[in-house]
Amino acid sequence: MAGLVWVMIGIALWHFAIFVPDHFWAGIVGAFLGAVVGSFLFGFLIHGLTVPGQNDTGLLNAVEAVPGAVIGMAVVYWIGLRQERLHPAI
Repeated sequence: MAGLVWVMIGIALWHFAIFVPDHFWAGIVGAFLGAVVGSFLFGFLIHGLTVPGQNDTGLLNAVEAVPGAVIGMAVVYWIGLRQERLHPAI
């Protein structure tokens, strides 16, 4: 159940990607994937490569996903900027 919480927080934070310039790798879809995968992986790593069940899920699980979503989107943003600098549009 915590995995669902992590993914939903990642999606919620992804909505704020419209406030930064679109330099994400693969555009807004890349930002979405970065937020979702980052939030899930971060929560998964924090809990020792396990996903807490329904009875072990609380409000803290939602807070745990925030750094992962931000890191995931930052990585996708950095990759996009790097590709734009290597292959500038004409």
